[in-house]
Amino acid sequence: MREAPHHGAVPSAFLPGLREALGAPGVAMAATFLAFGAAVQEAGLSPGWALLACWGIYGMPGQLVLVQAAATGWAGGVGAAVMGAVAVNARFLPMAVSITPVLGANSRWRLLPAVPFIAVTPWAAAMRALPAVARPERVSWFLGFGLTSWVVAGLAALSGYHLAGAMGAEARAALLFVNPLYYALLLAADLDRPAPRRAVLCGAAAASLALLLPAATALLAAGLVGGTLAFLLGRRRGAG
Repeated sequence: MREAPHHGAVPSAFLPGLREALGAPGVAMAATFLAFGAAVQEAGLSPGWALLACWGIYGMPGQLVLVQAAATGWAGGVGAAVMGAVAVNARFLPMAVSITPVLGANSRWRLLPAVPFIAVTPWAAAMRALPAVARPERVSWFLGFGLTSWVVAGLAALSGYHLAGAMGAEARAALLFVNPLYYALLLAADLDRPAPRRAVLCGAAAASLALLLPAATALLAAGLVGGTLAFLLGRRRGAG
């Protein structure tokens, strides 16, 4: 898509980003973090802990690693839990690398406020929406979307903590998968484009590795193999 035309003063894109985050992405985010808040309550931790883990980490896999470690009394040590959280959230690094040129900031300092909000939902929404946003306003759009998602996640986690007694284990498990399902639907909507199609097909093919490898490394290995294969195929065909 082409950049939106703009002349003279460009109206701030912060509010459009905010409104976008309150739609389907916000619903998916809220559902997932409701389940996280309930998990924190079930682990016997405080609501403040839920909010701190949510806003300080802002990555569900890392948050769940810390919840599990805290619930077992940090049996493996705090350092092991922190390293586990860092490892499962390492996916944020390639996200940051890929979104940096899309944000189009002419100064690295303008990008710094956006760094805490690089997570799956803001990243996926931004990669779809930003090409149609005027380049000088892309950081503002991303901040509007990211900050709103961050607030929604925290409020949903607190709500889930206090509503935990009203949710059964099956309901909490189902809610955890709402956000990944939303992300999968975003990919499905882009299957007419070469890059998303390669990612989906290679990821699906590599998923069979999860049946053969130890549980501790299965998903990581499958993701690494599938992503690497999709990247190499893209390089070979010269498509993006």
